[in-house]
Amino acid sequence: PMFFFPLRDDNPTRRTPILSWLLIAASCLIFFWQVSLGEAMHEAIRQLGVVPAALFGTADMPAQNLPAWMTIFSSMFLHGGFMHLFGNMLFLWIFGDNVEDSIGRGKYLGFYLLCGIAAALAQASLDAASQIPMIGASGAIAGILGAYLLLHPFANVRCIIGFFIFFRFINVPAWIILGGWLGMQFLNLGQLDSAQGGVAYVAHIGGFLAGMLLIFFFKQPNIRLFARAHSRAFALERVRRSPHLPRQRKPADEADF
Repeated sequence: PMFFFPLRDDNPTRRTPILSWLLIAASCLIFFWQVSLGEAMHEAIRQLGVVPAALFGTADMPAQNLPAWMTIFSSMFLHGGFMHLFGNMLFLWIFGDNVEDSIGRGKYLGFYLLCGIAAALAQASLDAASQIPMIGASGAIAGILGAYLLLHPFANVRCIIGFFIFFRFINVPAWIILGGWLGMQFLNLGQLDSAQGGVAYVAHIGGFLAGMLLIFFFKQPNIRLFARAHSRAFALERVRRSPHLPRQRKPADEADF
């Protein structure tokens, strides 16, 4: 099968992204706790995930350990499996540091949580009677992606693309990666079945749009949107792909032997 995913960007930061690292660490530790529960993990998800019917009071639900509104926050640190966790943390690792740098540590956590709230409410509003728990950091991280798209659309993202055992590394502008990701969420809306669960595409879109809006209010005053790329990765690739440069004309008194 064909695969494609980003590995890193070449966008430097001025300060260490401590909060992004702490969010990654907390999500990983909580996931290991989930796995340690065994069969009880399903009950933990029911207790700590966002259940729209409980959140909006549209149905009588078994009592949860937390008030329904608090599950919006607890759900952001739960994941349904290793690949769910890995995908979310990879995107947070690549794009979170620059957004944190542009916002500042003092407001970054608030930005992250607000994007997660917007994502959860968007998904829950789709079917307020749903009794299926929603979990995952995807909505909050989608907000990070939305902010990054406006802050650094021309940054170079190193990606791996492959087919079975054949693969290569390429550089792709961030606006293609993030715009393409958002487009896929809209395309997948047709497959959405809130009664059966699955991927919360509406939460992704809601979080992404929230991040695009909130970055105007959260970014530091000296930070400009649509920053230029910090490297000439594409120009360098073109040079590597074209090693045979035109030969210079020799003076009339020179000859090849």
